[in-house]
Amino acid sequence: MKIYEFAANPSSRRVGIFLKELGVEVDRVQLNVREGENLTSEYLEKSVNGKVPMLELDDGTCISETIAICRFFAEHQNDTSLFGTTPAEKGLVEMWQRIVELDGLHMGFQAFRNLSGVYADRERCVEAWGNEAKLRVEEFLPKLDKQLAKNQYIAGERFSIVDITGFLFVGFVCEKALEIKALDIYPNIQTWYNKVSERPAFQ
Repeated sequence: MKIYEFAANPSSRRVGIFLKELGVEVDRVQLNVREGENLTSEYLEKSVNGKVPMLELDDGTCISETIAICRFFAEHQNDTSLFGTTPAEKGLVEMWQRIVELDGLHMGFQAFRNLSGVYADRERCVEAWGNEAKLRVEEFLPKLDKQLAKNQYIAGERFSIVDITGFLFVGFVCEKALEIKALDIYPNIQTWYNKVSERPAFQ
């Protein structure tokens, strides 16, 4: 099996960190998304959405979407602990995963893409939507900080896949792409971020 990815892409990094947490090595094929290598007819025959990362199994089965790929490897390795261990924990991990993705990461992507015009050659960029999306990111951050005031990790007292998603949201989307200094503004996010950053898989 092999993973098609763009190493600088935060979604590819999410899968990479998850695999390090599991101790799994997989062959990688680099596609330069900025140059449109993910838009070739050959790749689009395999990928439902033309995005990276994408996992191609030995039998030709192709799995797109970051969390779907992570779930595959968790089941493949018989280690689903990063998705929760008890019914309640699994529910909370799923809940916070969707919240951080939809209210944080996805909004951040929308803000960056529409404001920067980085992919203006292949999608419609709407500056007004970019500004609104950035505002929604800023409105989400205090909610995340409040959750981390009560918990060691985003979904509770155990590290989970949500913390990988949150790490990329705060470090890449907020701090780097949107220049929102979340780590300076929100002390609980800063404490959590520093703790997660020390894990070997994040190095």
